Amino acid sequence: MTPAIRIGPLVIPSEFAVLLVAAAVGLLAARLLNRQRSEANELSTALWRAMLVGLLVARLGFVWQYREHYLPDPIKILDLRDGGWAGLAGLAAAWGYVLFAAVRRHAPRAALLGAAALASVVWVGGGRWLAPTPQAQPELAALAVQRIDGAPAALSAFHGKPTVINLWASWCPPCRREMPAFAKAQATNPDVNFVFLNQGEAPPDVAQFLAQHAPALRNVLLDPAGEASRKLSNRGLPATLFLDAQGRLVDLRVGELSTASLAQRLEAIQKADGG
Repeated sequence: MTPAIRIGPLVIPSEFAVLLVAAAVGLLAARLLNRQRSEANELSTALWRAMLVGLLVARLGFVWQYREHYLPDPIKILDLRDGGWAGLAGLAAAWGYVLFAAVRRHAPRAALLGAAALASVVWVGGGRWLAPTPQAQPELAALAVQRIDGAPAALSAFHGKPTVINLWASWCPPCRREMPAFAKAQATNPDVNFVFLNQGEAPPDVAQFLAQHAPALRNVLLDPAGEASRKLSNRGLPATLFLDAQGRLVDLRVGELSTASLAQRLEAIQKADGG
């Protein structure tokens, strides 16, 4: 399944779409399972509160785990665009509130527990469905990429180490915002290949942007037709591909990454390579 859903000019990461679907399923199930219509408000309130508690704990759990990335600038904790969540901690917290509401509140227990269970199944199942099975990507192997000087290049040259391929463009604000995080990661992770694959821009424009904003970046390549974003992220930018040492795609993130959420994914591909 594509990691992003395009609705007109809007590109929605699929994991966020799954969360919205899970919430909708939970609320619909609550309506269908609730036989005591007089308590409908208490039921929907309990479900909304459980979701908010879960989201809050999921975010705080992630922030605590990668706190060294947030301590220099704590305001970044509020920037949820980086996709940094501790999902299992959030799910446990949501269920903790559901059980509390079932015991102490006036919400109908059967309807509340049933709705929460269905929402959880949709969220967990959707996440597993979206998770890419590690496998070679023929789309990547077939890409006609080149260096800024026009010389041909091949992504297969980066096999042998875990590899991160960032799809970006200079006109894309979140691409520009996440560039310092990638520059820092490239400098501090010599055991990982970082490739910056520009999507559809002319070589002079790319060279000028790099000279002004990211002169230290290495392995900058061009995808003149923007084929990578078209085939792999529904043209959503920025998009970042995480490959193991054999060149198999193990994760794909559409949207901005922070130093913390990038560190989380780097740990995952490095562990997978070591295992």
